[in-house]
Amino acid sequence: MATTTATVERSRSIVRAYVTLTKPSIISLLVFTALGGMLVAMGSGDALDPLPLPFLLLVAATLGGGALAAAGANALNHFLDRDIDQMMRRTSSRPVASGMVAPAQAMWFGVGLNVAAFALLWLLVNPLSAALTLSATLFYVFVYTMWLKRSTPQNIVIGGAAGSIPPVVGWVAITGSLDWPALFMFLIVFFWTPPHFWALSLLLKDDYAEAGVPMLPVVSGVAETKRSILLYTFVLTGLTAMAAVTHAFGWVYLGGALALGAGFIYYALRMKRRPGIEGAKATYLFSLAYLGLLFTVMMIDSFVGL
Repeated sequence: MATTTATVERSRSIVRAYVTLTKPSIISLLVFTALGGMLVAMGSGDALDPLPLPFLLLVAATLGGGALAAAGANALNHFLDRDIDQMMRRTSSRPVASGMVAPAQAMWFGVGLNVAAFALLWLLVNPLSAALTLSATLFYVFVYTMWLKRSTPQNIVIGGAAGSIPPVVGWVAITGSLDWPALFMFLIVFFWTPPHFWALSLLLKDDYAEAGVPMLPVVSGVAETKRSILLYTFVLTGLTAMAAVTHAFGWVYLGGALALGAGFIYYALRMKRRPGIEGAKATYLFSLAYLGLLFTVMMIDSFVGL
C-alpha cells in the first residue's frame, strides 16, 4: 500500500512539473488577448462570411492552438534557461533547473506541443494564423531566449514582439487578413511589455545580477529603469488612444483606454518619485491588471458595435 501511494504521489509530482513547464499564468494572459482580437474582429464588420468553423468552435480551435504553442514555447524556455534558472532564487525550483524533468524531455515536450499547435491552427483555422503563431514561438526561443536575454538590456523591448502576436492571431482567425486594428493590438502589447517587465525586474535585480542577465536595472541602474518605465507608459497611452482612429474601436474603448493609461502613468510617476525600488511591486501588479482590463474594454466595445 505504501508503495502504491508513493507511486501515485510520484506520478502527480511529474504531472505538476510538466504543467509548471508550460507557465499557465502566462498562457492565460496570452489566450485572453487572442480572444480580445477575435471579438474586436467580430465587432468590426471585417469577419469572413462564412467563417471557417461555427464561431464557438473557431474560438476553441484558435485559443487551443495558441495555448499549445505558448505552452511549448515556455517549455523550451525552461530547457534553454536551465543554467540561469539554477542561479536565481526565484527560478531555482523550476522543473528542469531542479532536476525534476530531464532537459531532453522538456525540449521534446515543447517541440511536440508546437507541432500540435501548428497542425491544429493550419487545419481548423487558417494557414496565416498557424504561420504567425509559429513565428512567435521561433522568435521567442531563438531570438529572445537564446540571444537577446543574455546579450542586451533591451532584451525585453525587442523580445516583447513574441508576446504581441496572440491578438493578431485572434484577428486573423476571424478576418483571414492582417489589417490596421491588428497592428494596433500588436503595438499595444509590444509597448506594454517593457514597463510591465521592468517593474518586475526592479524587484529581482539582485537575482538577475547574480545570474549575469543584463536586465535594464542591472546595466543602467534603478533610476534609469524608472525613467524608462514612465516614458513607455506615456507612449503606450498614446498608442491606445490612436487605435480609436480605426473603425474597429469605439468611444467605450477610448474612454476605458485613457482611464487605464492615466492609472498606469500615475503608478509609474509615483514610483519614479520614490526612493529605490519603492512602488515597483504596485506598478508591476497594476501593469498586470492593466492589460487584462484594456482587452476587457475592447471586448465590451466590440459588443456595443455588434
